[in-house]
Amino acid sequence: MRLALVGMSGAGKTFWAKKLAEKGVPAVFCDDRIEQRLAPRLGAGGYSGINGVAAWMGWPDRATYAEREAAYLGEEIYTLDEVLRELEEQPDASLVLDTTGSVIYAGNHLLLRLRRQMTIVYLAATRKEQQLMIERYLNDPKPVLWRGAFQPKSGEMPRETVARCYPVLMEKRRRSYEALAHCTLGVAELRATLDAGEFLERVRRQAK
Repeated sequence: MRLALVGMSGAGKTFWAKKLAEKGVPAVFCDDRIEQRLAPRLGAGGYSGINGVAAWMGWPDRATYAEREAAYLGEEIYTLDEVLRELEEQPDASLVLDTTGSVIYAGNHLLLRLRRQMTIVYLAATRKEQQLMIERYLNDPKPVLWRGAFQPKSGEMPRETVARCYPVLMEKRRRSYEALAHCTLGVAELRATLDAGEFLERVRRQAK
C-alpha cells in the first residue's frame, strides 16, 4: 500500500497518516523532514518546531519572506525526491506520505513520479471548513507558500490581506490537488467515521 495524502494545511493529512501508521503501515511526515533540513537556519534565529518554521518564514509582507519561501520549497523538493528514490529502490515497500500543502509546487517531473509510485488522495474541505482553516492560520500560523497570491491593498494590514487572499490561494490549489489526485475524499464525511479501515475502503472505491 502506497498512499500520498494531499490538501491544505488543516485538512487532516497528518491525522490520517498517523491513523494508518497505527495499523502498521510506515509513514513519512514531510513537515518533519523539512524542519530537520532547515534546523541550522532555524536554530540561528532561536526557532524550532513547525510553528518555528512559520515564524522563521514570517508574514508574506516581510522583506525576507520571498527568500525563505524559496528555501523552504527547495527543502521540500529535496525531501520529496528523497522519498521517491527510496520507493523506486524498494518496489515492494508500503508507505503513507503526509505531504505539505505546497507539494503541488514541487514541479511536474516530481509530481509525475509521485503519481507513478503512489495513490494520491486529496482531502477536500467544504467552504465552511475552509473558513475554519483561515481562522486557524491567523491564530496559529503554519508554513504557507503564497506563490504570489498575497496581494495587499493600500492601507490594509497584513492579517486583513491574509483573510482576503487565503480563499484565493485555496481555490488555486484546489484545482491543482484535483488534477494531481487519484481520488478525492471529503474532510467532513471522513470526520464522521475516524476509522482507518473505512478510510482505506473509500480510497479503494474511488481510486481511478
